[in-house]
Amino acid sequence: VIRSVVLLVTLLGTWFIVQTYFDRSWKAISLRSWIGQQPPRHKCGNQKSCPQNQFAFKIISGAANVVGPSICFDDVVLMSSVKNNVGRGLNIALVNGTSGQLLKVRTFDMYSGDIKQLDTFLQEIKYGTMVLTASYDDAATKMNDKVRAHFVGLGSSHVNKLGFRDNWVFLGAKGLNKKSPFEEHIKNNQRTNKYEGWPEMLEMEGCVPRKMD
Repeated sequence: VIRSVVLLVTLLGTWFIVQTYFDRSWKAISLRSWIGQQPPRHKCGNQKSCPQNQFAFKIISGAANVVGPSICFDDVVLMSSVKNNVGRGLNIALVNGTSGQLLKVRTFDMYSGDIKQLDTFLQEIKYGTMVLTASYDDAATKMNDKVRAHFVGLGSSHVNKLGFRDNWVFLGAKGLNKKSPFEEHIKNNQRTNKYEGWPEMLEMEGCVPRKMD
């Protein structure tokens, strides 16, 4: 009889604990679902927020000659396939380094286009302007030493190594007196390419300081 009572008490105790646990868990899950608790969203879909007086950005190169690049700055998509303002070659967005205001977007065909247009475009960039660049398909066939020198002046460390169908993403600025920390480059290599004839897509995100006068 005692054993039966002990067994009954144990079963009742176990049942009570399980019911209490699941009831509380269900209530907690239901509460989270009800209030729509989600991980915080950061500007441009980045992994973290930026400090005050810094702009969030994300630059994604094209994938082979199929998927176009995209450029986001301060939570605004400046260039993308959806906006229908990207193309083969180099895709460049100019932004005011103080206000973050978009100044201009341009696409330059680096396979069969006129390199003089890019040369003129880069020469006319004003001091304090941020330059966001994403490659698509081929960014180097028409590249010459003069244009490479312009990008070096904007802070690039990799433009002199940029070759046929390499992928490249870069954020620099006119008047930058040092190398930009915001640059990624991957070579077109048949042994390591992710796509036939093209390397993998590049994605770079971060926080760039606002230009303070």
